[in-house]
Amino acid sequence: MDDVLTNLLSPAVLFFGVGLLAVWMRSDLDLPSPLPKVLSLFLLLAIGFKGGVGLRGSELGGTQLMTLGAAVVMACVTPVASYYLLRKRIGSADAAAIAACYGSISAVTFITAAAFLEKLGVGYGGHMVAAMALMESPAIVIGVLLYRIHGAKRGESIDWGHLLREAFFNGPVFILVGAMLVGLLANTEASGKLMEPIDIAFRLGLVLFLLDMGLVAGRQLQALRRTGAILGVYSVVVPVVQGLMGLGIARVLGASPGDALLLAILCGSASYIAVPAAIRLAIPQANPSLYVPMALALTFPFNVIAGIPLYWFLIEKIW
Repeated sequence: MDDVLTNLLSPAVLFFGVGLLAVWMRSDLDLPSPLPKVLSLFLLLAIGFKGGVGLRGSELGGTQLMTLGAAVVMACVTPVASYYLLRKRIGSADAAAIAACYGSISAVTFITAAAFLEKLGVGYGGHMVAAMALMESPAIVIGVLLYRIHGAKRGESIDWGHLLREAFFNGPVFILVGAMLVGLLANTEASGKLMEPIDIAFRLGLVLFLLDMGLVAGRQLQALRRTGAILGVYSVVVPVVQGLMGLGIARVLGASPGDALLLAILCGSASYIAVPAAIRLAIPQANPSLYVPMALALTFPFNVIAGIPLYWFLIEKIW
């Protein structure tokens, strides 16, 4: 219960609630258009840089490498399972899009979980930032492949070159990996001087970004009401199952508590930025009013409010 309250009463989560409340109260509160994108890029830059610095100071032993391998396997297996679970209920195109979203990850959820750990004074390995980068893209390619195998009409073509560029070199992945390499290669003295201002700006940036996410999620919830109960239940139940699988894998591999939480949240989150951008071009038949609100308006708030403290509660009991 203490961990739930710690998370719920953190400024970032409370400002997320302010954003939701603003929509429900029909306020005209809004963040100017360029600001949310700037904030998201900065947060990815900050977490990538800190991960690179942490990676430089740690050894990549067997546990760390196996954790990275397990992360990639989960990113490949979960979209396949989701696709076959949904295909007969909602059609191949929508099933492939949802599978891609739920096989990929939410960088903002990872960042929120990392902030939760820092508030508790619990460390995590820099390799978990690499795990996040590795898990971003495979589900996009797998989702499109599944659609091509089962649902595409004869003669329907996909620009695979563009899709692969979008999957592996999209802005969020590129800035994350680039910042991680900078943190890994920069000299120790210069990195140390940069860490303190980055930490301060990171906390403020996360608060503002989650305020905007609350506004966006509140608007998406209104659209989600038309989709029915099945996808709403899916948006919460399936991420929890995947998160628990990640937690089990972390326990078997002997990962640290901080790494276990981040692996669970990576496995149990869903992409609402990178994947929808790629899927809109690759599978235009899929309905964005299904897969975007599911990931953003249900799965993301659940993980931020309840998922992170739930997984941490289990870690404290098991580890």
